[in-house]
Amino acid sequence: MPSLAWSEDLDNNLAPMDDTHREFVECYNAAASAAPEDFLPALDALIEHAKSHFDLENGWMEAVDFPGCHRAEHDRVLAVMVDIRGRVERGDLFLGRRLMEELPAWFVNHVNGMDAALAFHLATIGFDVDSCTLRPLAAGETRAAGCGCASLAAEDAAEPARAG
Repeated sequence: MPSLAWSEDLDNNLAPMDDTHREFVECYNAAASAAPEDFLPALDALIEHAKSHFDLENGWMEAVDFPGCHRAEHDRVLAVMVDIRGRVERGDLFLGRRLMEELPAWFVNHVNGMDAALAFHLATIGFDVDSCTLRPLAAGETRAAGCGCASLAAEDAAEPARAG
């Protein structure tokens, strides 16, 4: 069974986010290595962690009006986990184990993509994740608009027009 290992490659320099990602790794590894008779409770613990993990990030995104594609991915992954949990409860351990095979690649991609963009955006706009507030602007200072990934995509799309 695959396992996840925390590494600096998964660190987004946002302590509460990184802490919850470490917890995800721990919950995932407990479920992935669980004996068949212990798998369902371990999967339940992973799902409960995922709910609180996603709620935390979703709250930050709502507070700063971050694009909804990130939340939609949380919703899809959680829906799959809950669906497979029901199937495991009805005796389909194969799908539960298959989920455990697929989650590591999804998690690493999500942390290094969508979560990295969120962490960058929150830092860029001066959002305090502990108080869920924006730091006050200094005189003459302006805030970045949109998320970093959206800004980079717009610049990339405009580049050919400037060259021609």
